[in-house]
Parts: sequence; C-alpha cells; structure tokens
Amino acid sequence: MDRFDTKVQYLKYSVLKEVARHAWDDTLWESIVDIPKDIVPGRTPTMRCCVYKERAILAERVKLATGGDKRNPNVIEVIDIACDDCPAGGYEITNACRGCLAHRCMDACKKGAITLDHNQKAHIDKSKCVECGMCAKVCPYSAIINSKRPCQNSCKVKAISMSEEKAAKIDNDKCIACGACVYQCPFGAISDKSFILNVIDIIKKSCGNEKYKVYAVVAPSIAGQFSYVTPGKVIAGIKKLGFFSIVEAALGADMVALNEAKELAEKGFLTSSCCPAFVKYIETQFPTLKANISSNLSPMATIAKYIKSTDPTAKIIFIGPCTAKKAEFQKKEVRPYIDSVITFEELQALFDSKDIDLKSLEDEVLDNASYYGRIFARSGGLSDAVRQGLVENGITDFEYKPVVCDGIEQCRMALLKAAKNIPDGNFIEGMACISGCIGGAGCLTHGEKNRRDVDKYGMEAYEKTITDALSVLPGADKQ
Repeated sequence: MDRFDTKVQYLKYSVLKEVARHAWDDTLWESIVDIPKDIVPGRTPTMRCCVYKERAILAERVKLATGGDKRNPNVIEVIDIACDDCPAGGYEITNACRGCLAHRCMDACKKGAITLDHNQKAHIDKSKCVECGMCAKVCPYSAIINSKRPCQNSCKVKAISMSEEKAAKIDNDKCIACGACVYQCPFGAISDKSFILNVIDIIKKSCGNEKYKVYAVVAPSIAGQFSYVTPGKVIAGIKKLGFFSIVEAALGADMVALNEAKELAEKGFLTSSCCPAFVKYIETQFPTLKANISSNLSPMATIAKYIKSTDPTAKIIFIGPCTAKKAEFQKKEVRPYIDSVITFEELQALFDSKDIDLKSLEDEVLDNASYYGRIFARSGGLSDAVRQGLVENGITDFEYKPVVCDGIEQCRMALLKAAKNIPDGNFIEGMACISGCIGGAGCLTHGEKNRRDVDKYGMEAYEKTITDALSVLPGADKQ
C-alpha cells in the first residue's frame, strides 16, 4: 500500500495483479469470478450500501483491467455504478446568505431559478439553473458557491459533465486522455483501460519463439518511481518478466531534440509533439495551429521506429506514466511501431503477479541516452534539450525563445496567444500534466521527489552530448 499515493490506486493495482496472475496461468476466464472480493483496502466488508453493489462494481473494474468497453474509443472510462456518492455539484447558496433587501442574485438570474423563502433567504431551483454564475458574481456576501465534483475540477479541458443519472459523463471529442480525472476521483469511478492482457500475451508467445523478440521501451520518469528499490533492480525485474531487451525512451528524446531543433530553425515557430494529450488539445481546441505542431513523432514512437527498422522481429511495449500514450499508440502513424502500452501502476501489478521480488535482484545498467534525453520527463526538460540541439546542430543565428507550459491550463494560455499571432516565444513546450510526465496519472507516486530523482538520473549521463548518445545508432538522426 505504501508504494502508492492513494488507496484508490492500490485498489486498481490489486485488480490488475489478480487479472494478470490468472492470465499468466491461462486460467483467467474460468477463474475471473474467484478474484478476491475483499481487495478494497481498509473496508470490511464493503464501502457501498451492500456487498452486492460492491461486487457489481468489482466486475466493472475487472472489465477495465481486461480491456474495457471495445465500443468506446476512449481509453478513459466511467464506472457508472461507482459514480454515485459525490454531491451533484453546481451553484449552491450557503448559510452566509443574509436574506438582504437588495436580492441582486434574484435580479441577475434570467431563468427564474432563484426564489426566496419566508425568511427572505435565497434558494436555487436546480431544474431551472443553467450554471451561468451571474448570481454568484453579484452576491455581496459571496454566499453563492460553485461546488464541482473532483473529476470536473481536475478536467481543465471541460470534457466531463453529469449525465441524467448524475454520473460523470466524458465527452470523447474534448477528452485528451491525460488521466487527471482518473487520479483525482476519490472513489475510483473513472479509470483507464488496461492492455495488460495484450502485454502478457505478447511476452508468452515470444518464449522459445525465434520469430520475434519483445523489447521494453521505458520512460525516463521511471527514475522517480518504485522508490523502495534502485532503478537498476526495476530494470532487472522487467527483464525477468520475459523481455528480450530494454531501451530508454530517452534515446528517442535525444533523436527528437536534434530534429526538432532543426525544424524550429527552419520554420521559425513550433509547438512540441512529445505529449499526446497536448497534441490532441491543439487538434481539437486550436485547429488553426495544427500546422505548427512539430512533425516529429514522440520519443516513444521515434525510438520504436528505429528499433523496428533494425530488428524486423521486434515487438515493442512502452512502459511509462501516461494514460494518453494508450491512445497515442493506436493512432495510424504510431501503430506500426508500438505494439502495446502499460503504465508504472500496471508494471507493479505484473511484477507482483509473478511474485518477482525486486529487492533480491542484481542491479542492471541502462545506459542509452544523454542527460538531455532523460530530463524530457519533467517540465522544462524538452526546452533545455532543444536548446542543446541547436548548439549541436551548429545553429548559432537563431534566437531561441521557449515557452514552458506546466499543465494544460498554461498550455491554453500560450496557445491562445499563438492563435492570435502574439505568442510569447517561438517554441511552445506543452505538457498536459503538472510537472510534466513525472505527474502522469499512471505514476505510482507524485511529488517534488520525482523531479529530483529524474534530474539525478539525468546527471548520471551528463558526460554525454546528444550526439554522443546517438553515435552508437547508425542513421538515428534521420528517423
């Protein structure tokens, strides 16, 4: 439990672990009803109105752990039956209402949603309220508040609303799959689909099969995870799962940094393409800026493309902190290179489903990328890497002005200015998650420690330039 930030994460992990355990043994579908019903931490026997509802919710969690609703293209789904204990939200009048004579709230409401009781206290008729907020703006006592559900508060792209049944409803056209709602929902009623079964299937089929080898491409943000062991033991654990080889996604970041620097100097203005949630946000909310998105694939796809160009037998699994990567790898331009994606939460479940004791393993060394490729994991790292890319490309006559956007709200402000042709700089680094990839919804833990760990991990390769890191990969700069 202490490996995770919240009990909700632990609950999700527990389901994933049991699903994976049965999948390894080929007993999943015959044993799925036997998955323990007491895996809700600290609750006996149930946290719901009855054990039957708890079991119905568990069945939905198992469904998500085995791939979710195939009819829903979004990788983020709502468990409707679990989404029933949050207040409905919206504008509410608090006890601070004094029943004043002015009644500005009543005058400001164009829908007639505000009435007065016998004490002249105001009340809001939810069936008439359109949540325009005018009443709250004019109340002299600030007695009217807008109480939103945690999922709505966390969703900065306004993709979540309430259904008629008062459950969360996701607008797939607006959702960027960042997973902020997944991490913030106190009941675990919103979750990301898991492709853990696909990964297990790929690994099992590779055993004794010379037709393909399974590579793990690991995000640099892994340095801040699995804090109970060294990163070297985690790498050893991944190999023990059955992977043929492990490659740093940061090496793909090195490739991107060099190429993105060239492209920026040629075009004069770019937005980054590394964060799939940020890219989708541009595509859906700022379509006039689509032409300014860097033509580079993400580091994940870039290194995978290189691996498959050198080893046609490769099957590639990306392991990282990001729920949006689960959407990215299904895009037509990425699908040829990435075979599946799992998060760090799911990696922990895989370790424990095979009873792999990481502490008992010898450290393995992962030494592919440069300092600059590794610091892509945190906000500002991409901008620093592109600056270095300009230097290593010998581009000295370009005035570089990066705009570092830490979280989707900062991205929105930068993109608004760019759309009006008044950008603050000429390169927008967009990270949908606060702090960058180290703040991803698929992380085991979140916090400032993750940033320090990533910087420390980067410093281990500080003697390398980007060019040094890529020198062992013939043709890598042309990917």
